[in-house]
Amino acid sequence: MPQPVRISLDAMGGDAGPEVVVPGAALALERHPGMRFLIVGNEAVVRPILARFPALEAAVELRHAELTVAMDEKPSQALRSGRWKSSMWMAIQAVRDGEADACVSAGNTGALMAMSKVCLKTMAHIERPAIAAIWPTTRGESVVLDVGATIGADAAHLVDMAVMGAAMARIVFDLPRPTVGLLNVGTEEVKGVEIVREASRMLREQDIPGLTYHGFVEGDDLGRGTVDVVVTEGFTGNIALKTAEGTAKQIGEYLRSAMSRTLMARIGYLFARSAFDALRDKMDPRKVNGGVFLGLEGVVVKSHGGTDALGFASAIDMAHDMAQHHLMQTIRDMLEQTSTAGSS
Repeated sequence: MPQPVRISLDAMGGDAGPEVVVPGAALALERHPGMRFLIVGNEAVVRPILARFPALEAAVELRHAELTVAMDEKPSQALRSGRWKSSMWMAIQAVRDGEADACVSAGNTGALMAMSKVCLKTMAHIERPAIAAIWPTTRGESVVLDVGATIGADAAHLVDMAVMGAAMARIVFDLPRPTVGLLNVGTEEVKGVEIVREASRMLREQDIPGLTYHGFVEGDDLGRGTVDVVVTEGFTGNIALKTAEGTAKQIGEYLRSAMSRTLMARIGYLFARSAFDALRDKMDPRKVNGGVFLGLEGVVVKSHGGTDALGFASAIDMAHDMAQHHLMQTIRDMLEQTSTAGSS
């Protein structure tokens, strides 16, 4: 009988801390009844909230942490000031020590990445981790990375991200050979900066097992779902992510304003309500909340700091799937195949 997936949670991370983390865990447990949690945080604060959810309480080990990493704290400061006693560090450490299969935090992104790198270390042959997000498209969903872990990249790092993103897509989308594209200013091979063109050449020449290299993709291909995996460096990826989130909110505001402007518009809304509900559900960022830190010796998922319980549950779902389907081993296998393909 398979062992239950164990998830460690930083209860104090995010804008609302345990008031979102605990209900989010309760929702995730309903979807995955065999899951177990290690919740790390201020016991005096977390325990009363946990008591509201008896089914969850039976599946939880609560571990006290003295410190909380502030949302505006600099990564270097978070690493120096009592990191060993913070809920964030202790949740990551549980993965390192084999007490949890994955960690989820809605806390400070920079601090979470810095602590994860120090505590878990990066995988062999991976210089820098990346944050991979699930991106809604007109065809379904895509994996996009890097959405903010590091600024800048050389060609080898872009190739590594292509491999890691493809490994994640194989798990999330159940695809034997996900298609991978490099984000560029045009689809022609002569366009873009030299680093991106060099990465494209490497991906074509190596013919890496486990992925199909599509070529360059442009910004509008993100929404179209032209490829299963879109690769770019963290500066561009983070801007693209924030632009998409802002555009979704803008469209939502436009629709609300238009539907309430006149009596006829309000009547029309009543007739088309089911269609608008479906659109709202499709555009709901909570359904795809959770960025996976790829390239570490352990699974860490970053939830949006301002999400609610439903959004945090989605981040836990992501961590559960990555652990259950052995993301780490899939990445290792693909990196080994990439090394073999590159040397042949």
